[in-house]
Amino acid sequence: MDFSIPQETKEVLARVREFVTQELYPIEKIDQGKRFGELVPMLHEKRDKVRALGLWQPQVPQEYGGMGLGFLDHAMVSEELARSPYGHYVCGAQAPDAGNIEILIEYGTEAQRERWLQPLLSGESRSCFSMTERDRPGSNPVWMDTTAVREGDDYVINGEKWFTTSADGAAFAIVMAVTNPEAPPHKRASQIIVPTDTPGFSLVRNIPCMGHVGDDWMSHGEIKYDNVRVPVENCLGEEGSGFAIAQSRLGAGRIHHCMRWIGIAERSLDLMCRRAAMREIAPGEALASRQTVQNWIAESRAAIDAARLMVLNAAWKIDNVGARESRIEISTIKFYTARAMLDTVDRAIQVHGALGISDDTVLQSFYRHERAARIYDGPDEVHKRVVARQILKEYGYPKP
Repeated sequence: MDFSIPQETKEVLARVREFVTQELYPIEKIDQGKRFGELVPMLHEKRDKVRALGLWQPQVPQEYGGMGLGFLDHAMVSEELARSPYGHYVCGAQAPDAGNIEILIEYGTEAQRERWLQPLLSGESRSCFSMTERDRPGSNPVWMDTTAVREGDDYVINGEKWFTTSADGAAFAIVMAVTNPEAPPHKRASQIIVPTDTPGFSLVRNIPCMGHVGDDWMSHGEIKYDNVRVPVENCLGEEGSGFAIAQSRLGAGRIHHCMRWIGIAERSLDLMCRRAAMREIAPGEALASRQTVQNWIAESRAAIDAARLMVLNAAWKIDNVGARESRIEISTIKFYTARAMLDTVDRAIQVHGALGISDDTVLQSFYRHERAARIYDGPDEVHKRVVARQILKEYGYPKP
C-alpha cells in the first residue's frame, strides 16, 4: 500500500495557505511587544472568516461541527497553519484544546460533553491539560505525586503541576492524579475535569520561558491543587485509565506537533532564501553566493522533505492500522522532525544576522517557543530508545 494526496485535499491546502498568507502574516508585523491577550479580539475576528471558509477545527469530526479530516489530511493542513504562530489558534486546532476535545469525544459522558465539550467546539472557552510535575520526570508519566482521594461522591485533589499549557484564562483543567495507589503502575492514575474556579485551584504563576512570561493561551502555568473537591462524575473514562487515555491523546498529538514543526521549518526556509537572495555583503555580491549558505539551504530542504514524508507515512499508517501498530513511526518522527525544524530555524537566524534575533522577524518567536520540541511529549532520548528497542527485538535482543 502507498499514500497519495487527493485533489480535494490539495484544494483545501490551497485555501488554508491563502488565508494564512493574507490574513495572519500581517498580524506578525503588528504584534511586537504586545501580549497575546491584546491580540485575541483581532484573532477572533479572523475566526469568523475561518468559519465562512469552512476551515474551522479541521481535526474535529463533522458530526461535532469540524471538518472531519483524517490524520493524513489534518497533518497536511497543520503544516500550512504552522507557517504563522497564530494559524492553529485561529482555526480552533490549537493545543491543548485539540487534544482535550479528542478525549472528551472518545471518553466523555453525555453530561461531560454537554458541559465541557460544546464550549470548546464553539470556541467560547479554552481548557488546559495538567499532567507534568516539577519533581517528577515527564518521561515517566506513571510516577506522580498528585492524588485524588475519594470521599463519598467527591474526589479531593492535592498536588502541584507545572507547564500546564494555557492555564491562564482556561475554563477547566483535565488533571492527571493518582486515584488507585495500590494498583499496577499503569492503572493508578485517572483523568479528572476540574473547573478552574473551584476553591483550592490556583494558578501560581505563568512560568517565564527564555525571558517571555506569556499570557492567555500562549503561556505555561504552575498550578496548585489544595484540597480541590470535585464530583466523582468528573472522572473521564474508567477510574485508573488515565495513563491509557493519555497515551491515546499523545499518539495523535505527536503527528500534529510534527506537521506543525514542518510548517515552521518551511516558513523559516522561505525567509532564509529570501534574505540570502536580497542581502548584499558587498556591492553586487548577494549572501546567497556563499557556499556555506547554499549548503544550509540544501540541507534544510532535504531534511524538511525527509521529515514530511516520514510524518505523512506515519499519519497514513495510523489511519489504516491504528496508533499502537505505528509506535515506531510515531517515535521516529518525533525526534527527527524536531531536530530538522530547529536546525532550519537556527540557520535562518544565522543568515539574517542580528535581524534574526530581533522581534522584526517571526524567527525569534519560532526559536524561543519551539526549542521545547525536543522535550515535551517525550524527550528525544526516550523516543530513540523506543525505536531502538523495537528494532532490536527483531535480532533477539534482549534474550528471553
